[in-house]
Amino acid sequence: MTLSVDTLTIDCHDPKLLADFWCAALGYRLDEIDEEDAVIKSVDGGGWTMLLQTVPDEKGVKNRLHLDVRPSGSMAAEVARLEQIGATAITRVDEGGSFWTVMGDPEGNEFCVLRGPEDGWSGEL
Repeated sequence: MTLSVDTLTIDCHDPKLLADFWCAALGYRLDEIDEEDAVIKSVDGGGWTMLLQTVPDEKGVKNRLHLDVRPSGSMAAEVARLEQIGATAITRVDEGGSFWTVMGDPEGNEFCVLRGPEDGWSGEL
C-alpha cells in the first residue's frame, strides 16, 4: 500500500488573505471559503489542493515543512512579483553551487523561490 498527497494544509489566522495570496502566487482559483477555511485548487487540475485552515495558535518558529517553488523565468523577477502581492523576502541562500530565496507569505509561513531557467537552471540532474 502507498499514499498519495491529497491536500496541503496551512494553518493561519486569515484564510481569505492567504487564499488570495496563494491563488495569485500559483495561478490557483478559490474553490470554497467560509469563516473557518478556504480551499484553493489549480486552474488546470494539476498540483495539490490547498486548505487554508484557521487556528488560534501563533506561528512560533521556522516551518519544519515548506514549499519550494520554481519560477518559469528568473528567481529575481519572481521574488519581486511575490513581494508586490504580499510576500516578504527573508534571505538569499547561496549553497552547493546553487541559490534560492527564502520568503514568507503574508502570515510569515516560509517558502523558497528556487532559481529558474533564466538563472541557469536546466532541470537536469
